[in-house]
Amino acid sequence: MSTSSTATRLAQQMAESQAYWQTEAGRSLWETQRACLGPLVEGRKGGHSLEMGMGPTLMTMSAIPHVIRWSPTRATAEASSTLVCPPDHLALPDCSLEVVIIHHWLEHLPDAHHTLQEAARVTSDSGVLVLFGFNPLGLNGLTQRWRKQQGNFPWSGQWRTASRLRDWLAFVDFDVERVDYCCFRGPMSTTCGERWEALGRRHNLPLGESYMIQAQRRQRHAPVERLKFGLRAPITPTSLGATRTGVSARYHSGQRRLEKDSESE
Repeated sequence: MSTSSTATRLAQQMAESQAYWQTEAGRSLWETQRACLGPLVEGRKGGHSLEMGMGPTLMTMSAIPHVIRWSPTRATAEASSTLVCPPDHLALPDCSLEVVIIHHWLEHLPDAHHTLQEAARVTSDSGVLVLFGFNPLGLNGLTQRWRKQQGNFPWSGQWRTASRLRDWLAFVDFDVERVDYCCFRGPMSTTCGERWEALGRRHNLPLGESYMIQAQRRQRHAPVERLKFGLRAPITPTSLGATRTGVSARYHSGQRRLEKDSESE
């Protein structure tokens, strides 16, 4: 598949997702995700950040001055400064971003692990990589299998568990620091209820509709080189100095020689 056709397909998926984020369920989910992200990025200042989002921007509360939005095509770009490029070939230098957010794109990309590798590449050593995904173990995840036949966002994507993405992150040398579950709905509710949300967030129950994974680059410790003391010449008493044992041995040896000389006389 050509690059242009892939970009067109991704742009179509992004456009189709906008209808969901305008619904009551979508707005409620976005609000809880933003509340979950807030404490993580509010204290970070300076540098640059990248947001690859399927919905409205989540980085409005960040103190990072330069927030880059990604888009698959110019037609879907929200501003002239939007980064337009393939998701698995980000036009950014290595280790250049303090915060990188992938918001539900890993569920709709054919080669999602390649995009994750690129996101890991551009995240700085002190930066944080944030992944948002739909939880297949949540209440809506149980109905995702049969609703997927409808083909509408978000049911059309491939939902993965947080444990599966933990394995993916380990492959790109990132460690998961925390997994937060958010948006806890009642059985017949379309919004994230305050009572359910408070209970689920307090105990971080893995039953929320969505999860946020916080990961950082695995720190590589410098190898410790042990000093090796090697001696090329053989060890002799003169090289190590005389010991009490050595002196005593030479003394008794000399005494025996003197006794033999006396007997021969």
